Amino acid sequence: MTPLETEQIEKLAYFIKASNNTVFFGGAGISTESGIPDFRSEHGLYRAKQVYGHSPEELLSYTFFKHEPERFFHYYRENLIARDAKPNSAHIILAKLEQAGKLQTVITQNIDGLHQAAGSQKVLELHGSNWRQYCIKCGEKYSLDYILRQENIPTCVKCGGIVRPDVVLYQEGLDDVVMEAAIQAITQAKLLIVSGTSLAVYPAAGLLRWFSGDTLVLINKSPTPADSTASLVIRDSIGKVLRAVYQHFDCHC
Repeated sequence: MTPLETEQIEKLAYFIKASNNTVFFGGAGISTESGIPDFRSEHGLYRAKQVYGHSPEELLSYTFFKHEPERFFHYYRENLIARDAKPNSAHIILAKLEQAGKLQTVITQNIDGLHQAAGSQKVLELHGSNWRQYCIKCGEKYSLDYILRQENIPTCVKCGGIVRPDVVLYQEGLDDVVMEAAIQAITQAKLLIVSGTSLAVYPAAGLLRWFSGDTLVLINKSPTPADSTASLVIRDSIGKVLRAVYQHFDCHC
């Protein structure tokens, strides 16, 4: 580790220890280290165009779901479900920081449930979860396994309605209750750590405007629009960074 990297890690560890209200806001980059590809990456975009003839945004839109549900579910099953993915060190250390009382809330744009699998209790899922499914007609709830067992369009055993993932599709608004909770968490935060997101997808990216705390930290491999306002910017893997930071909490993960 270079002297600059060591200084950055020590500074982040100090920020976390000194803060009495820390919130973590993460995106797809958190889960890529668990082997879950970012469908909005260059490779994901190329594959969607080559195999399905549409962009990921089109394939995951409410319009596509409504008018071409069979193709929607084919793409969804093939690209957004990672049934066997496991939490990586970033998920695990965030959960340990919560257990130690040093992290109050995780706000995530991901739908994979890996924060909860790692042990985090206070998780706000801005875009829902693919572990939850529901009938669009009667509201009956179903498991992920249920739609995986269906060959084409999953339907409700009670009313015959389509069973869809409890995720926010393009053209749909975020859940008001979850969004309000995220705004409240960020408004009250003294330290906000943002990682694994380009801060380009709205309205989730707009949450940063509610932050008025002491310290903003960005951990991202690529630049974001908020870099210039951050107290600390680290260009590295979130898992690597959090492993190094957690060594300052007298525990090796």
